[in-house]
Amino acid sequence: MKIKILMVCLGNICRSPLAEGILQSKLDPEKYTVASCGTSNYHIGGKPDRRSIEVAKKFGIDITQQRAAQFTTKDFDNYDFIYTMDSSNYQNVIKLSRNPKDTNKVSLIMDELYPNNSIDVPDPYYGGDQGFEDVFQMLNQASEKIAAKLEKLS
Repeated sequence: MKIKILMVCLGNICRSPLAEGILQSKLDPEKYTVASCGTSNYHIGGKPDRRSIEVAKKFGIDITQQRAAQFTTKDFDNYDFIYTMDSSNYQNVIKLSRNPKDTNKVSLIMDELYPNNSIDVPDPYYGGDQGFEDVFQMLNQASEKIAAKLEKLS
């Protein structure tokens, strides 16, 4: 049975598609499934932001097949780990949790590197290309830590 990981941001076109692609590139697809979604419905069905696509491509990761989706309570049943990009996304996901089991699946992605510091991955949408590069580097570091943790579990 595969371990399933979900990455969550607001619109599912910038940060979470990058997080999905980065973590996916570090894990054995026979053992793990990685997906992403947003807490809003702004971009459902849309491709990742071109700047996310470009920065991922720069590092050898193709995220062009991803399509934006919205988080639902069913995701608690479908995923083992749910990583949110910032405290606002975290709160939006937690509000949909039905019980402590759901809540325990959810964490801020940067808590993997800096436990209990509540560090947000900034939304690069309204900024320039450097913001996407910075977000990629943050998510890459967190994904390294997550991949190592998951390998210990399996």
